[in-house]
Amino acid sequence: MAEQIIVPADQTLSNKLRLIPLSGRPIFPGIFTPLMINSAEDIKVIESAYAEDGLLGIVMLKNDSENPVVSDLHEVGTAARIIKKINLPDGGINIFISTIKRFRIRKTLSESSPMAVAVEYLEDIEDKTFEAKALTRALISEMKEISENNPLFSEEMRLNMVNIDHPGKIADFIASILNIDKDEQQKVLEMQNVRRRMENVLVFIKKEQELLRIQKKIQTELNDRIEKNQREYFLKEELKSIKEELGMAGDAKSSDYQKFKEKIDSFEFEGEVLETVESELEKFSLMDASSPEYTLTRNYLDTIVNLPWKDPVPENYSMGKAREILDEDHYGLEDVKKRIIEYLAVRKLKNDNKGSIVLLVGPPGVGKTSVCRSIARAMNKPFFRFSVGGMRDEAEIKGHRRTYIGAMPGKIIQGLKIVKTKAPVFVIDEVDKMGSSFQGDPSSALLEVLDPEQNIAFRDHYLDMPFDISNVLFMLTANSLDGIPEPLRDRAEIIHLSGYIDQEKTEIAKNFLVPKSLEKNGLSKNQVHYTKGDLLFIANSYAREAGVRNFEKNLDKIHRKYAAELLGESGISSLMDEVFALKEASRKELEERIAAQKAAEEKTKEETKDIPDTGRKPKKNKELKRIISAKEKEKQKELNRLLARPVSLDKELIEKYLGKPVFTDEDNRKKADRPGTAIGLAWTSMGGDTLLLEAISVPGKEGITLTGQMGDVMKESASIAMSWVRSYAIENKIKDAAFFEKHNIHLHIPEGATPKDGPSAGITMTTVLMSLLKDKTIRKHLAMTGELSLTGQVLPIGGLKEKTVAAKRNGIKQVIIPKQNMRDLDEIPERVKKGITFYPVTHINQVLDLAF
Repeated sequence: MAEQIIVPADQTLSNKLRLIPLSGRPIFPGIFTPLMINSAEDIKVIESAYAEDGLLGIVMLKNDSENPVVSDLHEVGTAARIIKKINLPDGGINIFISTIKRFRIRKTLSESSPMAVAVEYLEDIEDKTFEAKALTRALISEMKEISENNPLFSEEMRLNMVNIDHPGKIADFIASILNIDKDEQQKVLEMQNVRRRMENVLVFIKKEQELLRIQKKIQTELNDRIEKNQREYFLKEELKSIKEELGMAGDAKSSDYQKFKEKIDSFEFEGEVLETVESELEKFSLMDASSPEYTLTRNYLDTIVNLPWKDPVPENYSMGKAREILDEDHYGLEDVKKRIIEYLAVRKLKNDNKGSIVLLVGPPGVGKTSVCRSIARAMNKPFFRFSVGGMRDEAEIKGHRRTYIGAMPGKIIQGLKIVKTKAPVFVIDEVDKMGSSFQGDPSSALLEVLDPEQNIAFRDHYLDMPFDISNVLFMLTANSLDGIPEPLRDRAEIIHLSGYIDQEKTEIAKNFLVPKSLEKNGLSKNQVHYTKGDLLFIANSYAREAGVRNFEKNLDKIHRKYAAELLGESGISSLMDEVFALKEASRKELEERIAAQKAAEEKTKEETKDIPDTGRKPKKNKELKRIISAKEKEKQKELNRLLARPVSLDKELIEKYLGKPVFTDEDNRKKADRPGTAIGLAWTSMGGDTLLLEAISVPGKEGITLTGQMGDVMKESASIAMSWVRSYAIENKIKDAAFFEKHNIHLHIPEGATPKDGPSAGITMTTVLMSLLKDKTIRKHLAMTGELSLTGQVLPIGGLKEKTVAAKRNGIKQVIIPKQNMRDLDEIPERVKKGITFYPVTHINQVLDLAF
């Protein structure tokens, strides 16, 4: 029998290895560990290796990669032998490996899966000095300290560490179980020098010890804090019991509870409200003040007790006083005032506050919100306003549920909490500009608020119990009815506010805007003098919109520039500097006197501190005031005289302050002064407006081209007009069919950037086309409005009042209107109709007879 030679396993290793990439930490030699394999490619490698010699190369990836190649791996890895393989139900495998030795990749045999390389095995560079032995003992000693303080280190780990007798293997074992970065572990794996390896691992041990020390300190502080809080809690409870025994006042929580209880009892709640409030109050009494829900419940109860639950006092207002206030606050608007007085009269006669909703519709700057404010003043009611323009969340109206962080009531409940009465005037602005989103539709939420059958038991999401808001006088404002849902319109009394003509603007400016602007800009009353012609020039040349907001801005601009010009004069500027210097000198002198007085008081106090108290109160020193010198008075008087210097405006001065006119009669008043043009009247959310329509014919393909941002309705009107005109022109031999077949008609409305739509341009388009075909200019100062049918019938339109105001503003003297709109003329004030002749028509032939 031949003699058998036993060779160590690490000397029979193959120089060619299949590789398994690791995305986690590297595995050190001398470790027995399980490894979970799920990748199909890696499973094939395991199966092949297990079927042969069971050898594998375990190498860590440089960066995580789904399909790694050899170049993605570190150069140094660990050779391992598969000891056992277990197939798992999910298709993966679990292997137990025994790591043997370090290696370095020398050559790539297969770049991608299955990866195979030629390797060079690395031997440890030993150090037999006493320092190396000392390092070994230090490693074992320090690790024992860590393992005793860290419950994650098992007894088995401690035994393994003690039984390892090789310094390099001890360093490898410790590096594998320490919680250090994987890149640092890889560096340790790559170190062949045992001493350097142990020094590095010792540094990591020291860091781990420092971390454990900090962790222990934090844990100790936390335990102390918890013990302190518990002790404080028990002491507070004892103190509370002692105070109750002695009849002393309780803590803040007890005080809040008592306050809430008293207020809730005074309201005399019933039914669901009583049940809900008592439940919340009981919950509040049982809560700890440090509980997160304590503040939420306290805020909820605070909201409840600050709401006006008691019935409002009966309304008491004078109709004469109401009319007087409306006249005092607003010029003109006679029809609006009349409607409001009628509304207030019915409300007073009926003696019922419920179902009161008013919707004011008109262009910007005509006074919708200020009318609402005047109504509140006339009725002696508190006024609350909020805007819903751009609102997309119904929670703004109905509140947030209390389950949400930062929940709060909706605007209605917030407003009632502020005004502290159940019957205020609520103004909801911009109701035509509400949006909707995934968070809800605010306009639908408003339906419940404004419905008199539902708002007697309005349920805000935050309160989650019924609250009667039927006594609130709701007033809505909007620029247009188009953006308001029909059900919302149905619940309101609609009052239209049209724009102002120039004469009305001058009166408004004279009585309201000029005094307000002078005060706002620091000028005295009547310091800037305007004639009626000056105000009319500003209205015509700089502020032709329906309202008076731009008019007020122009007045502010004049007054600002005059104020700057006044203070910029050298005489006034030097005089102001002189007055300021005199005031500063007297102020410093006053400070010195006050300091001297205080010093004297301190001295007297020091001298009398040993004198027995007789019970008499010490004499109080007289309060010192600034001494105004005669020179300062004289200079101030002169300065006031110069600053109050009046100025009379004229056209040149106005142009100096406001610049060249924005609008001129020659350039901006629309004129139909050539064939193929006509003036139409339009209604927009900004008020009435005049539109100049133009048409030309060009040789080309048959049809009509429309430009000028026309909407779908206006495009239909153009098609109807074109069809009627073609039929009429061929029938009356104005043009033959060949003309229409060989020409393209181009119809345009200037100001192309402004969208235009609406069913009132039919007769204007027809007139423009007939003017083009006949090559005739229409009558001067003529405008028209009306829709057309295919049979030539003129159909009624809306917004006649606003259109008439626009016609007046643009110098129109004759207006063609549908006969069915004659009834609307009664609603237009005489001063607006003055100077305009209205021609009612029923058929387009009448329009053409009047136009040519």
